[in-house]
Amino acid sequence: MKTLIKIFFTTIFVLILSHLLPGVRVTGWEAALLVALVLGLLNIFVKPILIILTLPATIFTLGLFLLVINAIIIVLCDALVPGFDVRNFWSALLFSIVLSICQSLVSGVSERDAK
Repeated sequence: MKTLIKIFFTTIFVLILSHLLPGVRVTGWEAALLVALVLGLLNIFVKPILIILTLPATIFTLGLFLLVINAIIIVLCDALVPGFDVRNFWSALLFSIVLSICQSLVSGVSERDAK
């Protein structure tokens, strides 16, 4: 159930952010849902590999390189999902930062309500 809720909120956030952020475009709710699903799969399977491969850079930057990894995941999602377009790396970086903040806020509220 938690996974479905996360996918639902990610879909909503992708739709909203595509209207608010320059350089990010989603053609409709179907594409946003597909983005949410693909992002989840990329975060499960690809992100850990990228983290291991870039561990020295992540340590050297005190974890800030993880923002770059998140942007790379967004660019990969752009390549995989028709109807999702990110203009450039900087748009992907901004999108990933704002999406992470939104997801953290919802996660914090839902955990607080569960207690």
